[in-house]
Amino acid sequence: MESLSQSTVFAWLTTEGSMSFTAGEQSCFRHIEAEYPRGFSRYRILFSELETPNTVQLINDAIESWLGSLDVKLSLALIKRDCGLNCLEVCTSEALSAEQIAAISETTSLELFELAVDAPLLSQAGLLVMDMDSTAIEIECIDELAEMAGVGAAVAEVTELAMQGELDFEQSLRARVAKLKGASAEIIDTLCVKLPLMPGLKEMIAELQSHGWRTVVASGGFTPFVNSLKQQLALDAAYANKLDIDDGKLLGTVSGEVVDAQYKADTVLKCAKQWQIPVGQRVAIGDGANDIPMINTADFGIAYHAKPKLAQAADVSINRLNLKVLPYLFQRT
Repeated sequence: MESLSQSTVFAWLTTEGSMSFTAGEQSCFRHIEAEYPRGFSRYRILFSELETPNTVQLINDAIESWLGSLDVKLSLALIKRDCGLNCLEVCTSEALSAEQIAAISETTSLELFELAVDAPLLSQAGLLVMDMDSTAIEIECIDELAEMAGVGAAVAEVTELAMQGELDFEQSLRARVAKLKGASAEIIDTLCVKLPLMPGLKEMIAELQSHGWRTVVASGGFTPFVNSLKQQLALDAAYANKLDIDDGKLLGTVSGEVVDAQYKADTVLKCAKQWQIPVGQRVAIGDGANDIPMINTADFGIAYHAKPKLAQAADVSINRLNLKVLPYLFQRT
């Protein structure tokens, strides 16, 4: 937080006791998160604490200049989470225009979010259901397995058919898994060991768990990988497809109920009922069209570096920063 004190507005918020501050010709007041001015629109500007001092100063200068350009009443607060991001809450007496939002959103290395009036409460028990591939981890497991098995091109052809709408999810899954027939099951263990977690995943999960949240992964991928995540992060549950293996070889099939888009959506409801999670506290996050039913079923749906269709369906989209952002999208009383 020391780097923030280089900027006058942040120095005021972090070190001074006065209730008002002037940015250009704009007067700002201060509040704490739980006592934001009712009836105001709430925006949160986030950027990483790991930026270089020069970059941080450029961001700070841009924020202060932007605040000075706004012709509305302003109240500011620093939002604290244990996720390693800087977060400035900007409450405005009138909703900002698209042009006003764009004026700060174009600043490199930061991201602005409008806080929903009915955003989930971080300080109350909730549920997060996550997609796995390209959301909780950086890869698509089926593609990695295919490359390791020497059938990457063949699987990619099936993937392309699915993307063109010529195959539904289950057809695509079974067709791609069929290409793995005869591959050594050792490739699964090899990939589990080097599973690349999405940046910010550990911090996000730890923050939610510290407030009593239940955390779940529901994936169209495969059980060894979700189970690895469950063990590493102490998740409450993990659901995925079961690859059939015999005598150390992949059989090219999956058994049991396929974890498709509807299964993911049903997981939100099932887990919420199991743990008595109240309406308003059920959250889902994903990146692809297959996550849309899950996003729509949840009370609060988050698109993460997502395809356009999912971004359009979600309540909020994280486009630049990583998963550390998620707890800052919630309210804290």
